[in-house]
Amino acid sequence: MSTASSTASSSAGTAAAPRAPEVTERAPGGFGALARRFAPALGAYAVVKAIGLAVFIGLLVHTGDYLRKAPGRGGGARPWDVLGTWDGIWYQRIAANGYNPQLIPLHGFPQATFYENSSAFFPLYPWLMRLVGAVTGLGPYGSGIVVSVLASLVAAAGIFAVAERLGGFRAGVIAAVVWGLFPGSGVEWAVYSDSLFVALSAWACYCVMTRSWLTAGALTLVAGLNRPTAAALIAAVSISALVALVRRRDGVARPLTAMLITPWGLIGYIAWVGWRMGDWGGYFKLQRGAWNRYFDGGASTLRTVMDVVTGHWTFWQSNPAPDLIAIALLMALPGLLVLLRQARPPLVLWVYTGLTIATALSSNQIFDNISRYLLPAFPLFIGLAVALRRVRTSTLVGLFAMPVLAAGWYAGYALFELGIP
Repeated sequence: MSTASSTASSSAGTAAAPRAPEVTERAPGGFGALARRFAPALGAYAVVKAIGLAVFIGLLVHTGDYLRKAPGRGGGARPWDVLGTWDGIWYQRIAANGYNPQLIPLHGFPQATFYENSSAFFPLYPWLMRLVGAVTGLGPYGSGIVVSVLASLVAAAGIFAVAERLGGFRAGVIAAVVWGLFPGSGVEWAVYSDSLFVALSAWACYCVMTRSWLTAGALTLVAGLNRPTAAALIAAVSISALVALVRRRDGVARPLTAMLITPWGLIGYIAWVGWRMGDWGGYFKLQRGAWNRYFDGGASTLRTVMDVVTGHWTFWQSNPAPDLIAIALLMALPGLLVLLRQARPPLVLWVYTGLTIATALSSNQIFDNISRYLLPAFPLFIGLAVALRRVRTSTLVGLFAMPVLAAGWYAGYALFELGIP
């Protein structure tokens, strides 16, 4: 019986060994050890992003379409100016001029229709743009690119850290690379707030996994100042803290404090906008009446899916190539979720991923942006990375070679030039 127990114990240890290398066991030695630990993931991520960006710029130069488009609507004097168009224009305006929250009705339209206003965009990213501009002397565009690139590296490091705990070092590196190649990843090095949000989300989830509750709560609070979709992260951290509280795993004070502080960044900004507008529901009225963004239970997603698969585009914001990419991503979702399940993620990753997907699919939106809206669902990449961790390096290089080149088209050109990011 002791032999059987010993054998079972040995087998269990062997099975579990590659799954969960602890950060605390690998981090001693200060900055040098941390650099050695994260360098492969960050280096691989930076290489695939740089190649994709080069392909993207090459396609822009080849077509020259950006020269014929209005500034802010995909056009600019230089090909890389497109990285600061669409939402990027609004972030640059906020960084330069701040906010002026108002609900101004559009004449000749229904009463609930308003002029677009920058208050729909959350403040953390433009605040950092302004800070970088003050320190470096860069303008809003340059500052925005700097913040996004740096934030993307922090995000890649966070994704690596989470994946490493689930599947080991190799899975962590692969997960960081996959995030850089995912549809929608073109906004990671653009004047967009997505990289900053993923950085905060990944590290908040990691802190929950390592039971650093106060840090997780603080990161989630800050994420609430970056995007309204932080509601998914708030729910994930709060539910995980509540479970820890009920089970008395980490005492009372730390998980309770985390649970109590998580929502105040999101609530605070929405309340401030409402107060400035003189209407406590002003933020939501602006989103619906000016930007046509609201919860519709997935009706618009289903309608556009039917338009795309039948070839009858009826929605005025339909963009065939990006729409087809979104359809392909939706077809891949079930498989990615199955792979995530096999990686046995903790509750925080399940709740965050599920709510992020639900938010993306149940809101009225531009359908081709689904690839971008699912970009924060980074645990989807981790399941795939864990599944690929035992593949030989030479095979992985061959497997990723085409996506590295193609990402410049499907994640960059298709989003910014053929669609509306």
